[in-house]
Amino acid sequence: MRERAQVIRVLLVDDDAIVRAGLRLTLGGAPDIELVAEAADGAEVPELVAAHGPDLVLMDIRMPGVDGLAATERLRERPDAPEVLVLTTFHTDAHVLRALRAGAAGFLLKDAPPQEIVAAIRTVTAGDPVLSPAVTRRLIDRVAGDTGQEARRAAARARLALLAGRERDVALAVGRGLSNAEIGRELHLALPTVKTHVSRILTRLDLNNRVQIALLVHDASLPENGTA
Repeated sequence: MRERAQVIRVLLVDDDAIVRAGLRLTLGGAPDIELVAEAADGAEVPELVAAHGPDLVLMDIRMPGVDGLAATERLRERPDAPEVLVLTTFHTDAHVLRALRAGAAGFLLKDAPPQEIVAAIRTVTAGDPVLSPAVTRRLIDRVAGDTGQEARRAAARARLALLAGRERDVALAVGRGLSNAEIGRELHLALPTVKTHVSRILTRLDLNNRVQIALLVHDASLPENGTA
């Protein structure tokens, strides 16, 4: 987790020069954010990440050559990979879902207000995803309608079987979109304890962030009381 006093180094990846110019101005107004490099194609990402060591990548989905989905999947396979925040118009739910499964920490709408973009970058680099409850429900609906659901359910249940007791309870609560504070109140746990459980779940299940925990829970189609 990044200390608040440090500067957040950002790599911007978008094939639209106008979008990049607007984001350049937005990020330039934040004293704790530094735009270290730009790219117009996902193929440029590995080299730029190696050269500049960004903390976060703002990643467009639709680009010529290597698109943002493939670039995210490749990037998140690297050790010590930067966080990825997807740029989207949100007209392609399946694409956003694929990016989240690959390890993206959330998404930003391209027409989001500047202050929202800056806040999202700070939130993600602090270790929290950027995904509103309304969007979570929309993506969950998309998961429910996906083909191959039975195979995913079996695989998800096998992974979640590695959890027991409070870790399982916390995972199910994350799957319902609850914040750490809400989980603590519901399960009568101290906030540091909830954070410890979430960290252990991520490690035990080899996941990148709590969005992936939520997707795994919904893939498994487990009811909220924890019984299969």
